[in-house]
Amino acid sequence: MPELPAPETMGISLDERFGLLYRELQRIAHRELGASRRTSLHTTVLVHEAYLRMEAGAVRDMGRLPFLALAGRVMRCVLVDHVRERQALKRGGDQVRVTLETEPGVADGGMPRIDVLAIERGMQALAGLEPRLVTVVECRFHAGMEFAEIAEYLGVSERTAQRDWRRARAFLLDMLQA
Repeated sequence: MPELPAPETMGISLDERFGLLYRELQRIAHRELGASRRTSLHTTVLVHEAYLRMEAGAVRDMGRLPFLALAGRVMRCVLVDHVRERQALKRGGDQVRVTLETEPGVADGGMPRIDVLAIERGMQALAGLEPRLVTVVECRFHAGMEFAEIAEYLGVSERTAQRDWRRARAFLLDMLQA
């Protein structure tokens, strides 16, 4: 069963929620930008841009995990928009490079390096086939959640969350290597 908001977080404003979870949001933003940091976008800018894009009313009665999942999704969109804008200016130059890693915080994990737009195309293809797998990728890869948190958020077992991650990761790697 998905996490229910704690009574003390019911009706909390977007400003207050960002204040309470700011460090976690910075961690998510740091992951989104990747180890190479080959972008003009900085962690703080990414967090603040996500704040500006989120609708205040949408988060009022959200628990911590749904909020972090939403924040990760919004940051992914901000980063994709930023990369597209840079490519429009430089016709394909300076793409931000990130990796599909197996563990949060691991810079390379032995995986091939890919670009943000390639991941986005893979996510869109996966969404047409298995929407839950997209949510697992957003939670694991973009929001940096542990499998137990993903399982709680989705209302599935931890083993199912791990299995979904492996399936999604394999699908994305196949698409990216094709």
